[in-house]
Amino acid sequence: MTDLAATKNAARRTELADFLRSRRERISPEQAGLPPVPPRRRTPGLRREEVAQLAGVGVTWYTWLEQGRQINASTQVLDAIARTLQLDAAEHRHLYTLAKVPELRAPEAEDCCLPAEIRPILDGMGHIATVVNERFDMVATNRRFDVLFPSVLAQAKQNHNVFWCMFNLPECCHPFVNRHETIPQMVALLRAAYARHVGEPSWEKLIRDLIAYSEVFAECWSRNEVAAFGRQLRVYYQPAVGLLRFVSTSFGIHGTNGLRMQVMTPADESTALAHARLMAGDVEEPAVLPCGHTWRDWVSMREEKAPLG
Repeated sequence: MTDLAATKNAARRTELADFLRSRRERISPEQAGLPPVPPRRRTPGLRREEVAQLAGVGVTWYTWLEQGRQINASTQVLDAIARTLQLDAAEHRHLYTLAKVPELRAPEAEDCCLPAEIRPILDGMGHIATVVNERFDMVATNRRFDVLFPSVLAQAKQNHNVFWCMFNLPECCHPFVNRHETIPQMVALLRAAYARHVGEPSWEKLIRDLIAYSEVFAECWSRNEVAAFGRQLRVYYQPAVGLLRFVSTSFGIHGTNGLRMQVMTPADESTALAHARLMAGDVEEPAVLPCGHTWRDWVSMREEKAPLG
């Protein structure tokens, strides 16, 4: 271990010790469910041995933890200490961070809850935008997105998932023009998020269904590649206006369980003008696409497939 790494680890352990001590001192024995203490007791809050007893850990081990010694703590032990010290969600996550254990997750059921204040922000965006969770379910979209992708609106709500949409159209009229570049990138993003959700039923079902449904997804998934969010070029074919090029940028929404807002800005002037025409309704829907499908086919054919949900 380098001198810098050793210094950082020592500083982190000191911060952890100070944090535990401050949380212990604010909890009275009565608040922790212990009998009242004599009025002359000098210890503010709980004693170390009381925390250890209530959390079900050894007194010596907890003392060393609060002294900043170099010891490891499991998630089960940290959770027991968090309950004893009555930590809120932010404090619980902070404890995990200082102890260098994987990030604490909120219950899976919260993944699709859109905070009320996000809706007007989404609707007020001057660009195409959608809110997705870590599983890439489309929790909400704005009108600019809906106008560009009418086929998404045509399918059942349980199928409003980026990957379901990605693999549920034939290549002849797939909206992704650069899909051979885009799809592996997207699968790598999903794989990175999956590491935080291994074993969760909804995630396992999504992965199983996509592997069974799409050979392309199965092959990409088998590579075990991971990626982080960043600036990416998206090239789409929209039957009414032709090729469109956008830059996709992703923003995390703090205070939510992994929700992100994905915003697409035009990569060139022709794309900006074409999308403006779509928004104004100043376009003529083609009767028949170059591949032979009709406009109605392009909008509704996804409904003919079995849903993932």
